[in-house]
Amino acid sequence: MKEYLDIGIKLAIGIITLIFQMNLLGKANLAPTSPLDQLQNFVLGGIIGGMIYNDQISILQYFLVLVMWTFLVTLFKYLKENVAIVKKMIDGYPTTLIKNGKVLVDECSKKGISANDLMFKLRQANVYETRLVKRAIQEQNGQLTIILYGEENVKYPLITNGYINQDVLEMIDRDDSWLFNELNKQGVEIQNVYLGEWLNGELLLSLYD
Repeated sequence: MKEYLDIGIKLAIGIITLIFQMNLLGKANLAPTSPLDQLQNFVLGGIIGGMIYNDQISILQYFLVLVMWTFLVTLFKYLKENVAIVKKMIDGYPTTLIKNGKVLVDECSKKGISANDLMFKLRQANVYETRLVKRAIQEQNGQLTIILYGEENVKYPLITNGYINQDVLEMIDRDDSWLFNELNKQGVEIQNVYLGEWLNGELLLSLYD
């Protein structure tokens, strides 16, 4: 009977930890949106599933392992949001695969994307010729965002969490000097910008408090 009681307690602790982590990280569900989310789900599932039926691991040891894992996840989340190099290491970055109708073969090879894979993703978006594509960008989660010639609105933000998206600047034929000049006009420092969007010829900013 004690064995089942221990399993029940461990299961309850695991569920509470899972709910706590979701609230702590601001997530509404377990669907991964980044490599860190996926790793968190795998490790947390392994900790709970691997320890819950192991009677050699006490409830206290089990609880301390979950506390340590929660601390590490929180630490990496903080570093990802505040240190650019850590963010790039954890989340990666979008990669341009097609630019101005030309396939960037070297970039496709680095990402392990075959010609068949590339054309399949284009066909899923009802695009059948690479020369019609102004820019095709593979996101961190593997999905392909396609910008066709003639599309007016840029599908990417200029600024995210205080960092400039150089690819978007190039798309709209602007440079850093122009962007900083626009920010100066609005009296805003770039590190205070949560999100900067270029819509219909206007720079719209969402700022940190």
